Amino acid sequence: MFAVLHIADFALHAVLRTESVAPGLPAALFSSGGKKSVVLAANTVARAAGVEIGMTAPQAVARCPSLIIRPPRESAEADARAALLSVGLTLSPVVEDTLPGVCTADVSGFDPAKLFAAVQTAGGELASLALPATAGIAATPLLALYAARAAPRASAFRSVLTDPPLPAALAEPAGNAYLAGARLNTPVLQVTDAATFLAPLPLSAADPSPALAAILQGWGLRTLGDLTTLPRDEIVLRFGADGLALWSRAAGGAPRPLHPVAPPREFFATMDFEEPIATLEPLLFVLRRFLDRLSLELRAHHRVAAELEFALRLEDETSHTRRFRLPEPTGNAEILFRALHSHLESLSTDASIIAVQLRLTPTRPLVRQQDLFETGLRDPHGFAETLARVSALVGSERIGAPRREDTHRPDAVRFVAPPTVIPPPAEPPLHAALGPPLRRFRPPLPVRVGVGDDGSAYVWSDGLRGEISFRSQAYPSNGDWWQADQAWSRIEWDIALGEGGLYRLIRVGDEWFIEGEYD
Repeated sequence: MFAVLHIADFALHAVLRTESVAPGLPAALFSSGGKKSVVLAANTVARAAGVEIGMTAPQAVARCPSLIIRPPRESAEADARAALLSVGLTLSPVVEDTLPGVCTADVSGFDPAKLFAAVQTAGGELASLALPATAGIAATPLLALYAARAAPRASAFRSVLTDPPLPAALAEPAGNAYLAGARLNTPVLQVTDAATFLAPLPLSAADPSPALAAILQGWGLRTLGDLTTLPRDEIVLRFGADGLALWSRAAGGAPRPLHPVAPPREFFATMDFEEPIATLEPLLFVLRRFLDRLSLELRAHHRVAAELEFALRLEDETSHTRRFRLPEPTGNAEILFRALHSHLESLSTDASIIAVQLRLTPTRPLVRQQDLFETGLRDPHGFAETLARVSALVGSERIGAPRREDTHRPDAVRFVAPPTVIPPPAEPPLHAALGPPLRRFRPPLPVRVGVGDDGSAYVWSDGLRGEISFRSQAYPSNGDWWQADQAWSRIEWDIALGEGGLYRLIRVGDEWFIEGEYD
C-alpha cells in the first residue's frame, strides 16, 4: 500500500508561503519579471478570473487586475520540498521524492484502520505550513498519485472508491472542503476498486506522448477505461514499448520499490529575499515558516534541538550571527520562535536584510529521573525568555547568577548563566560565621570624613551623618598588583555612630565610602 501527498501548482505555493498573502487573493507564477514573461502556474482564484497557463503578463493582468505576480525562487522551492518530505517521513521511513510537489510513502506496514486518519493528519500538517495538499492511498504508487490528483473531484466516485465513503450530503463539494472531520479540510481519496476509479479518468492523466495521444484521439479513445478495454497485446503490436508503457500507466501501474530519500544530516533553512527587508514583521514571518518545517523534521527523526544558530546577511555586505544555547532541548516551534523573537526585538542593523539562515543542532530528547530533593524550573524556556528580555533592557553583563571570583578582593563576583536545575543546599561550614552579618550597599555610599578641633571624627553624606563614637583598628588590604588594570588597594574600619548604627568605613585612594551596615 502506498500514500501520495500532492501539492498542485507547487512552485507557486512555495513562493506564496514565504509571504503573508491572503488565501483568497489571485496569484500566478510567471517565468520572469518582465513584460514578455508567461504564466507558469495560477491558483484557483486566478484561474476562476480567467488567467490561463501560457498567457503573457499584460494578458493576465487585463483579465485579473488584482493579480499577484511572482517569479520562481529556488530557495523557496527547496524549503517547500523539505517541508513536504518531512511530513511524508511522519507516515513512513521509506519516502520518495517522486516529482516536484509529489511525495510517495510506502505505508504497507501501517495499521489499515488508522491509515486514512494518519494521511489526513499529514495533509493537515502541510496545510498548516501554507502548502495546500491532496492525498491518495492505493495499491501502487501511480494509482495513489492518480487518486491524489483526483481527490478534489472525488465526490463523483464516493460510493465505490473511498474508504470510508464520503458523506452523501456533500455530493457537490466546493474546492477542498468536503471531507468531514479532516484536519484543515484536506481531501484524501483511498482507492479500493481500481478499475472503477480509473475508467472515467481522461486519457491525459496517463501522460501519453503527443503523437500517440493524437492517434488514440482519432480512434475515439477519451478515457483510461477506453484504452484498457483494448487488448494489451494489440496495443504493443501497433505502438511497441511506448504503447505498453501507456497501457500499463492507464491500468494504474504495478507496485515498485521506491527510491527513498536519505534523512537529512543537517536541520538547516536559508532564503534570499527578492527585495531587501528593513522591518521585523516579514523576517519573523519567514522564520516562523522555517521553524514549523524544522520542528517537523526533528519530530520525524525523533530528535530535539539543543542549539539554534541564526544569521542575517545585510545589504552592505556585512552579517549578523547569533548562537542560542537553549536552556533545555526542545522541538517545539513556538518555544524556538520566542527565543528568536526576543533577540530580534532588541536588534538594530545598519542596512537592510537580503538573506536569512537558520540552523538547529539536533540531540536526543532529554530523559532524566530527578533526585527526590532536586528542584527544577517549571518552565526553563519561559525563564530564559524573561532573562533575555531583561538583558535587552539592562545589559547582558548585569544578568545572571553571582559566583565568587578567585581573588581576595572583597565582594568580587561575576555573573554566570542561571542553572535550569537548582542543586540541593550545600553542607553548612565546619566553623560557623562569627559576628553580625554585613548588609552591603551596592554601590558603596560615598561619604566625607572630617576631624574636629577636639579630635572627634565625623562622617556625613546625603543620607547619613553623625559623630564616630567608636572605630576599630585600620585593616589594610591589597592584591592583584601584578596586573596593572586589576590592581586594588583599600583600608577599612568598623565604626559606630553616636546616634546609633554600626557600619564599615573604607578608604580607596583619596575617597571614602560606607560599604555596608551591620545588623
